[in-house]
Amino acid sequence: MHLDYRRLKMIADFHIHTPLCKHAGGTPEAYVARAKSLGLKKICLTDHAPAPDGYDPTNRMEIGSFPEYRRIFDEVSASSQIPVLWGVEADYYRGNDGFLEQWLPEQDFDFVLGSIHYIGTWGFDNPDEISTWKAAAGEKVEQFWREYFALVSEMAGTGLYDAIAHIDLPKKFSYRPPEQRIPDIVCPALDSIAEAGMAMEINTSGLRRPVHEIYPSLQILELARERDIPVIFGSDAHQPRDVGADFVRAIKLARDAGYTEYVTYEGREMKSEALPALGKSSG
Repeated sequence: MHLDYRRLKMIADFHIHTPLCKHAGGTPEAYVARAKSLGLKKICLTDHAPAPDGYDPTNRMEIGSFPEYRRIFDEVSASSQIPVLWGVEADYYRGNDGFLEQWLPEQDFDFVLGSIHYIGTWGFDNPDEISTWKAAAGEKVEQFWREYFALVSEMAGTGLYDAIAHIDLPKKFSYRPPEQRIPDIVCPALDSIAEAGMAMEINTSGLRRPVHEIYPSLQILELARERDIPVIFGSDAHQPRDVGADFVRAIKLARDAGYTEYVTYEGREMKSEALPALGKSSG
């Protein structure tokens, strides 16, 4: 027996990139076509927001490319046979909230996804910087996790974001504290997310990374459910084939954690949807 996309009710993918971020491929039309072929209910473009201060320039669009991003959205949303929404993945790092406070409202986004990819100057999820993880052990790994989740709390406190992306991203290369230490590290950030009224993404890209696990783990998802933090689904697609990838597994994970609903956004307003039932077929 296996879970089958053909038996899956429609759902939405709210984490999709474009080639403007400099590390994705395929045309925007191909992403939309893939979503339609899977029967997805809707999608949201969420490419990496520009950072005029020069932050992480190799992994995001230039500020001068942003009008092209808007043009791409206008074209694909006008011609698509499924709804395409207008979003962005905006990194949080200390010092950028002033720019985002002014810039985000000017863009009329449907959805703002928050993420953290740096602890200080260290790109902790960058394969080129994995040596720092390899040199760490025990308490040092836990320290890195605590520093990261302190940033998550700060991000939630800004009130600028609708949802948090891949919340346990530090596990990407399978470096993580003992399971029994996770609640003490993570719960203060989850409390901040709940207080801010944010959602948390169930991100399937971890299955395509060395950790081979969805973000977040079931343990963290259960802690989020205890706090009534809504969930939203994202593939973190950087290629058309990634759109909607492993969403059946993601829905099962949500149900295992006790969720019966997920959310989408339009005009920065949250809307609850029923989680689809998971049919089974032989094979």
